[in-house]
Amino acid sequence: MNKKKGSLAMPSPKGEGFRAGFAVLAGRPNAGKSTLTNALVGQKVAITSAKPQTTRHTIRGIVHRDTFQLVLVDTPGLHRPRTLLGKRLNDLVAETLSEVDAIGFCLPANEKIGPGDRFIAQQLGQVGRKPVIAIVTKTDTVDRQAVTDQLIAVEALGREVIGPDGFAAVVPVSAVEDFQVETLAGVLAGFMPESPALYPDGELTDEPEAVMVAELIREAALEGVRDELPHSLAVVVEEIVPREGRTEGHELLDVRVNLYVERPSQKAIIIGKGGARLREVGTTARQGIEALLGTRIYLDLHVKVAKDWQRDPKQLVKLGF
Repeated sequence: MNKKKGSLAMPSPKGEGFRAGFAVLAGRPNAGKSTLTNALVGQKVAITSAKPQTTRHTIRGIVHRDTFQLVLVDTPGLHRPRTLLGKRLNDLVAETLSEVDAIGFCLPANEKIGPGDRFIAQQLGQVGRKPVIAIVTKTDTVDRQAVTDQLIAVEALGREVIGPDGFAAVVPVSAVEDFQVETLAGVLAGFMPESPALYPDGELTDEPEAVMVAELIREAALEGVRDELPHSLAVVVEEIVPREGRTEGHELLDVRVNLYVERPSQKAIIIGKGGARLREVGTTARQGIEALLGTRIYLDLHVKVAKDWQRDPKQLVKLGF
């Protein structure tokens, strides 16, 4: 990843008419927000998973073009909260929506519009004078007629909930097949204010490296496990330190990480028989972390039980929520 750590380079002013600003991708869980963020940025800055509720932090991805710069905020999916964690995630989304220049509302092409989508559309309609762009995601998963039907349904939802003029725009995309991703970038950029670039060229995210490392480990740990686990798994990076005594060209970072679950049975799932599953998680995550940090690492993973942490205010603070 081309993240410039400690760079003193200042954002370039660019030419007259250059636009720069913040856009948020909102939507219910598993609507394709993280995958779309990565496609727009051109590199992986947000974790993706087939499991809903995998995004826990507002990951900022920075989209650089000759005439504009988009700073994308990828939030947790809006949902009706059932735990204290769920409420805090919703509060995070509401705070983010109030601070951006435009809102992209993601609705998957392969699922009919439901009460959850209508609930979110109503929330977005109350944000104030923010343009809401409807993004029909995952168009690669259905045929052309199904995409057309979904576009019509989305237009109707906009007129019903947002107002007579409906959504500011409706754009079908496929992040997987790179269909209309660049078109969407241009549409979002049209709603940004004229401004110098906000970040230096080449910077892809402003997330701290420890947060990115934790997200990569969480993604690896969520692959192929039961539905209950995504909500119950938290990852905390304890330290990232250079290994002492290494010569130049042979540097190694020690990355020590704790994975927290809520019950001993979940700990057994993460570790697997004879530790096989945890070793697999470490192998998968290490590749992404080495690409992120640009150096070899030794990844030290430990799984711990923090009973019912999602409902415990003290535990939530300890785990970074």
